[in-house]
Amino acid sequence: MKEKLVRYRPGIDPEPLDKTDWERVDRMTDEEIEAAALSDPDAQPMTEEELARMFRPNSLRELRKRLALSQAEFAERFRINLRTLQDWEQARRVPDEVARNYLRLIARDPQFVAEAVQA
Repeated sequence: MKEKLVRYRPGIDPEPLDKTDWERVDRMTDEEIEAAALSDPDAQPMTEEELARMFRPNSLRELRKRLALSQAEFAERFRINLRTLQDWEQARRVPDEVARNYLRLIARDPQFVAEAVQA
């Protein structure tokens, strides 16, 4: 069954009616919530391995701020294209596996990596 697409224009259209039965949701136990989530084939939980390999843009911003570097300074120090760094931080692009490993090295020993790439 196809659902009708509802277009909503804030300030123009009246707010659409909520189709969620919140009373039923509030009565669900944690086990029922988990079972409902697991029954959705499009929302399966990630494995520990998948989570470990996942890129988190916030962690890159936090690393850069911990090093007290602007985007331009970070990009220059570690020889990363500035536009690429911006795309990573704003989640427009995801670094490939090699780049993620490079970022992990920077996080572990930024001084060593900076010296190595400047040599």
